[in-house]
Amino acid sequence: MKKSLRNVLMLFCFVAFSISVNGQNVFQATEKFRSTLSIVSQNYVDTVNPDKLVEDAIIKMMEELDPHSVYISKEEIKEMNEPLVGNFEGVGIQFQIYKDTIMVVAVISGGPSEKVGIMAGDKIIKVDGDLVAGKGIKNNDVLKKLRGNKGTKVVISVERKKQETLIDFEVIRDKIPIYSLDASYMATPEIGYIKLSRFAQTTMDEYLKAFNDLKALGLKHLILDLRGNGGGYLHIAIALADEFLKDKKLMVYTEGLRSPKKEVYSTSKGGFETGKIVVLIDEASASASEIVSGAIQDLDRGIIIGRRSFGKGLVQNQFSLSDGSGLRLTTARYYTPSGRSIQKPYKDGVDAYNEDLQKRFKHGEFTSPDSIHMPDSLKFFTSNKRVVYGGGGIMPDIFIPLDTSMNSEYYTDLFRKNVINQFVYNYLDENRKSISELYPNMKAFKQGFKTDQSLMNKFVAFAVSEGVKEDSAGYAVSRKIIEAQIKALIARNFWQTSAYFEVINDLNDACLKAIGVIEDNSFDKMKLDYKKGK
Repeated sequence: MKKSLRNVLMLFCFVAFSISVNGQNVFQATEKFRSTLSIVSQNYVDTVNPDKLVEDAIIKMMEELDPHSVYISKEEIKEMNEPLVGNFEGVGIQFQIYKDTIMVVAVISGGPSEKVGIMAGDKIIKVDGDLVAGKGIKNNDVLKKLRGNKGTKVVISVERKKQETLIDFEVIRDKIPIYSLDASYMATPEIGYIKLSRFAQTTMDEYLKAFNDLKALGLKHLILDLRGNGGGYLHIAIALADEFLKDKKLMVYTEGLRSPKKEVYSTSKGGFETGKIVVLIDEASASASEIVSGAIQDLDRGIIIGRRSFGKGLVQNQFSLSDGSGLRLTTARYYTPSGRSIQKPYKDGVDAYNEDLQKRFKHGEFTSPDSIHMPDSLKFFTSNKRVVYGGGGIMPDIFIPLDTSMNSEYYTDLFRKNVINQFVYNYLDENRKSISELYPNMKAFKQGFKTDQSLMNKFVAFAVSEGVKEDSAGYAVSRKIIEAQIKALIARNFWQTSAYFEVINDLNDACLKAIGVIEDNSFDKMKLDYKKGK
């Protein structure tokens, strides 16, 4: 029997001592599995691969438990951990593929590409002398060529406007940070906006820097945008929630059959315990995002705006197997301070669970709050006796429907064919210098840059050249979002991702509503705990 197979069987035996299934000791089940594998290996009509059989069995076993317990192969572990650990090793660029050419969208500040002089707008033609343009290259191909161990060398040959020949850059790969903070800026003279995309190892450092920078600019109130944030580390979510809560408040607790109840309380170290806070969530806000928003809601610290969150309230721990693979196994459930379980039901199986968001959309939950009916059995109460509901996800205090008012077939076609991005690349090729001279900073750009009729005529003509037919009715419906996307993408190219959101959020209903409830007396009407000394 191969060593890896013995290791897996040892795992089954280990589990046998602590778990029972339907009254049958798992040790007996393990013996049954071992016997079956032995019989198949020795008697099956064709050659079998025992390693694959065991791996397939583990995968199927995980699927029978819950949607978030998974087997992770040795090859997948590093890739899965990268977004949470907070770095990878490579050259430090953001890129997109346009017409079979790798376009540099941005260079990561302080990264190896910036140090040697690679710039946004450069087109990568060769890597280590091998032609990569015009060969149908895919995103994964680019990653394989540009990522590599720290200290290794790669030669990148780029085409740059007004340069007659390719420019060769010798880049020494290094650790590249993966940022979890997408944006931070002042939405009004007193209201700061911070958007987090995940809860990673570096998240608190990023948040604290952004918060302190905004505080120096006059921040008195905060919009925390957790839309699309799929979660991450529990201890990071706890640390962030602690920033907003006064001392000795129950923030979250976990409990499982073999995981004793563990309560986590806030400390006196919070940096924003007074002042109004609005948290934005949607159907893609999960896990750690739900812990933060649930604590703020249950303790009446702030207002939750958006749509019902995803509903992932299962705690996973990662267990290593001796061949380098691992199990990410659910060991407990998350509960909000009021006792709500965040986890949505999964008794109908993984497929039904994965189709839940699609069912919500078809049911009308994304566009109408009246489509959501919660039974009294799922009713809970906040600190100030406001009614909230369990049963899966965090229900917002203020519902914001999915905005489809600017959608059209024309806009969908533009999006599908990546026309807006490509137009901006071409526009910047011609106008980068003049934009830099006219708008020395983001504030000047936001106030001064206009998507005038001349620019939009060029855009429509470009769209036709890319295979998108003119559609005056569709253009009229979607014009505002098209113009905003063009301006926001130009801003991102010069001032990074924060600038993109600073422009595009001017059309975002949730952001506009958040500003409104902070500026009116909504917090006092809801008896929320935001004032000093309360």
